Amino acid sequence: MHRRLLVAAIAVAALLALPSIASAGSSTAPFGHPCSVQDGVRFCPTADLTQRVPSFDGIPLDVDVTLPATGSGPFPTIVMLHGYGGNKTAFEAASAAPGDFNNIGLAKLGYAVLTTSARGFGKSCGSASSRTPDCAKGWIHLADQRYEAHDAQLLLGELVDERIAKADGLGATGGSYGGGQSLELAYLKDRTRNADGSFVPWKSPNGTALKLAAAYPIIPWSDLSDALVPNGRDGSVASLFSPPGVSIKSYVNALYIAGAATGFVAPPGVDAGSDLSTWNDLFNLGEPYGAQAKAIGNEMSKYHGSLQLGNKPSPLLVANGFTDDLFPPAQTLRLIKTLLAKNKKAPIWGQYGDFGHARGGSHAASDKVLRDQGIQFFDHYLMGSKVKMPKPGSVIAFGQSCPRDTPNALGPFKASSFAKLSKSFVTLTNGKTQTVTSTGGDPQLSADINPLAPKGGNACSTYPAAISAGTATATAKSKGFIYLGIGHITATIKTTGLYGQLDARLWDVNAGQQTLVDRSVYRLIANQKGVVSFALHGNGYQFAKGHTVKLELLGNDGPTHRPSNGTFSVKVLNLAAALPSR
Repeated sequence: MHRRLLVAAIAVAALLALPSIASAGSSTAPFGHPCSVQDGVRFCPTADLTQRVPSFDGIPLDVDVTLPATGSGPFPTIVMLHGYGGNKTAFEAASAAPGDFNNIGLAKLGYAVLTTSARGFGKSCGSASSRTPDCAKGWIHLADQRYEAHDAQLLLGELVDERIAKADGLGATGGSYGGGQSLELAYLKDRTRNADGSFVPWKSPNGTALKLAAAYPIIPWSDLSDALVPNGRDGSVASLFSPPGVSIKSYVNALYIAGAATGFVAPPGVDAGSDLSTWNDLFNLGEPYGAQAKAIGNEMSKYHGSLQLGNKPSPLLVANGFTDDLFPPAQTLRLIKTLLAKNKKAPIWGQYGDFGHARGGSHAASDKVLRDQGIQFFDHYLMGSKVKMPKPGSVIAFGQSCPRDTPNALGPFKASSFAKLSKSFVTLTNGKTQTVTSTGGDPQLSADINPLAPKGGNACSTYPAAISAGTATATAKSKGFIYLGIGHITATIKTTGLYGQLDARLWDVNAGQQTLVDRSVYRLIANQKGVVSFALHGNGYQFAKGHTVKLELLGNDGPTHRPSNGTFSVKVLNLAAALPSR
């Protein structure tokens, strides 16, 4: 295995990781674990493998609980779920101020905090040294509603039975892998999904009826097959994997490597519902995608996401990064749209900005604004605070700022809906006939802007500007505007060949250099012709006056997206992009 790829894979997986904490004893004992004073709160860890908590199927889980300084409970309780490749320490700190977004910061506000290593990671059978005989099947199930979500529900239920957790004050949050699971918990709400796929009411082991009061998923997905193998369609259930999409190859491979390096991956062919090795191999082979690939896509959509759960969810505050090339804003915007279409008062709100997986930045002051809103959200729904929530569907957004770690990002921008963030549109057009080919573009540039490459992982990076053969472009001179929202591309096309794809990039060009602002991908069906319409991922980005705004279409931007196995060309006429702006 190439060392650079392994390092990149583990870096992708180690989201939100923070230092772990030592343990000791005290009188309160969640799960039978003694507590000790830790920076003014009580920390109650799993001290050794014998103290792990058996899940519903006997898999031992490594679980910590952090309690407020005083009181015996029941407390409003938040489960904080780690990112892929991480473990329970992701949200654990050695010390924190009240309101910091970790176990101690929340415990100082009066919450009990549950932190656990997901099955197959950490000492929940992930590390080789933790694999006792009861770990024989303790492998990663990839955020499966029937397993990882079920685990979290069982642990919360046991804390309710111990009168540590408040039955009507249960919340969930997490980042990336944990964000996807917390979104599932919100849509499960008051149901548990069994290993056979059936639903039963969520009850504690002693029979108390439970439901999740609120969830704050951070950089989650809503449909895993659509996220990892997007086809560029509208993202409705009817369009998922129809047609099969284009694998986000760099991320798919990196995530698989990270799981194998830091966790317990099921042996190939043993468990069809969590056969990560077979799944990865199949999508690396690429087109044509037959019945097996479609079955895997359906498995990921049905059990490893929330879009198809079909339930009125718990109140939700959702957060996705504009500059996140793995789980972009569409993953949660479609949930907001769907819920508000059914009920304009549905309790769901959105946060969007320059954060998340690469190319995402990290802006301390702006990120704190978002996390503070998350705590106010939990205070409202778990503690019954009088803090007034904004109008349902309201969003707050921050734009991309450079350097990528400057404390304050562009904004904030607030609106009663995502669409109302923008005031008008900037349009790019090219009425000429252009040709996109499966070999067009600059391979070196494509390699450089891979989000897992050293330069490509920084949204502020610049590259030499050029128009490459085998691509189509549309440009406009900027009068000075903020691109804020999700751009939309249209064109009339005529495709020759199989397994075509249109990789879209939006650039800011000035003085011979260009910065990648946005991107997306659209899968073409065999010999597709007519009008195509698809979206970019979106961004909040300031185009300076005099710069050139450039839309580029090409047929291969590997390794970010998997290059096609086919040879194709696409005649492109009347290429246009509408960019929402302020």
